[in-house]
Amino acid sequence: MPMDTTTDSGTQVRRAREQFLADGSADQAAVDATVLDSWHRSLALRVQPDRIEVPFVREPDPDAPLAIAGLPVVRRLADDLAAQTVSVILTSADGVVLERVTSEPAIMHALDDVQLARGYSYAEEFVGTNGIGTALATGRPTFIHGGEHYLGTLGQLACAGTPIRDPISGKVVGVLDLTCWASRSDPLLLALARSAGGQIEDRMSALATETEAALLEAYLRQCRRYPSGVVAVGDDLVLMNQYLRRSLDTRDQNVVLEHAMDLRRLSGSGIGSGTAVNVLPSGRIAKSTVAEHISLRRNRIDIIVHVGIADDSTVHGGRRVPAPPTPGLAGRSSSWRRSCHQVERCCTDRDWVALDGEPGSGRTKLAEMVAHHIRPDRTIRVLRIGGRTTAEYLLTALTSATAEDDFDIVLADIDRLSTEIVESLSTVLQSCAGRGWIAATMNSANHSAITEALLLPFFMHTVTVPALRYRIEDLEDLVPHLLRELTHDADVRLSSSAFRQLARLPWPGNTMQLRRVLAETLTRQRSGVILADKLPPECHSLTRRTLTRLEALERDAIVRSLQDNAGDKLAAAQALGISRATMYRKIKEFGIA
Repeated sequence: MPMDTTTDSGTQVRRAREQFLADGSADQAAVDATVLDSWHRSLALRVQPDRIEVPFVREPDPDAPLAIAGLPVVRRLADDLAAQTVSVILTSADGVVLERVTSEPAIMHALDDVQLARGYSYAEEFVGTNGIGTALATGRPTFIHGGEHYLGTLGQLACAGTPIRDPISGKVVGVLDLTCWASRSDPLLLALARSAGGQIEDRMSALATETEAALLEAYLRQCRRYPSGVVAVGDDLVLMNQYLRRSLDTRDQNVVLEHAMDLRRLSGSGIGSGTAVNVLPSGRIAKSTVAEHISLRRNRIDIIVHVGIADDSTVHGGRRVPAPPTPGLAGRSSSWRRSCHQVERCCTDRDWVALDGEPGSGRTKLAEMVAHHIRPDRTIRVLRIGGRTTAEYLLTALTSATAEDDFDIVLADIDRLSTEIVESLSTVLQSCAGRGWIAATMNSANHSAITEALLLPFFMHTVTVPALRYRIEDLEDLVPHLLRELTHDADVRLSSSAFRQLARLPWPGNTMQLRRVLAETLTRQRSGVILADKLPPECHSLTRRTLTRLEALERDAIVRSLQDNAGDKLAAAQALGISRATMYRKIKEFGIA
């Protein structure tokens, strides 16, 4: 690289930086507008200009699409530049260094000193103006030379960073950066970085095209073979055939896609049978079955799903007749009412039934209230293992409850029973088969083979209980119903903003989680109109998975600190005694809105 001959210019930039740090102003003729804008952002982010505070965020993922496409380009470019004192760096969209390659020990040591290393983030919020962070902040190729860096300790370096964009979405997914000594820099570094970044984008496009071409080929093949519904689900590609687009309205289509994406997630984790039977918002039945897996890259599985659609049996003469709601059960959606109607029919006919659904979805409550409605003079026994109820007590209670010729029993969570009790329970059920009524609740995604072999044959029917996220319109009935239960009919209701916030949530804990949320809300306000800011911290987190107890405590502390500090992330992090990196990482991890 040629020697830097811009001594006067460098002196002007250093003086402009000193002036900016002193009073927030700078000689605009001495500093590029991009650099000055970045200095202002760095000041607003409270980046310390005189010391390094670069956070270690995470270990890089070598299986990420950017890494797969980018690492060969990075290493080839580093080989080409082996005779130069240049480091080739690849980062993710949040500035985390995925790879750093150089053949020059001196510059490697210099980068170690400023923590420009794998796993550390060089986003502007942590480091201020630099080739990586500023390229991410502006979305444009950026060359930062010497004193243009906001951090004085970076003044010996020059870096040229260019954003790398996803070929499908166009979003910035990372940065390719070339860093060298400021005294031996050359503006042509930026052109070289842009060229290498383009090569990475081309490789990403080729990899995406290969994967999507395989998914599209499988989708078209299944469309020719299967006469009903076909859905293809990939990372950035979702396809639905004409049969489903014509047969289903928008709400039903959305739920079908949600179930298909759930099947893809379960396929990737090795959980589940690959088949799901669900009630759509219209009341129609959708049976979704994974027909084909496509896996061209490690840790990624795309799927083709066959979707069969059946009309609800309550459809007569072309008109859908919703089943009337069971007293004590709130919900107006067709899928929920259909489940209630099916269980009512089983209870009336004394047919044993298994209620299949996610924990907290209201399976046990549904069976119990239906039995009360059909036989109001009968005591309904609900039996489950948990708390003080041991396996021995459960078997004894079931034996005692089934001693009479007629009985009504709800046997909860049979998918959670151990192998030993399943065998004993099967014997008890065999002894009372054909007498009384038993409803069992379960989650088919989790039950064992022995449960399916020894217990499920006793139950003539299986009724699917929809998860709350598939019937979110039921919040209009559930929230007032639960508020009345929790307050004994006090005058309290949610504001429209609070209701909208609840409707945005994925509710992994279903109605049980909703009840707990409302109970916690009522500890803050017992009457009147409840605003969104009175909702507990978890209502400001959009993550779809169920958090561990420790994670939930972390999320709650972060949400409260953000509320106490009017949304100021830095102040919230300082109040909690954590770094800005941890704050940003946790906000992203928990989906805090």
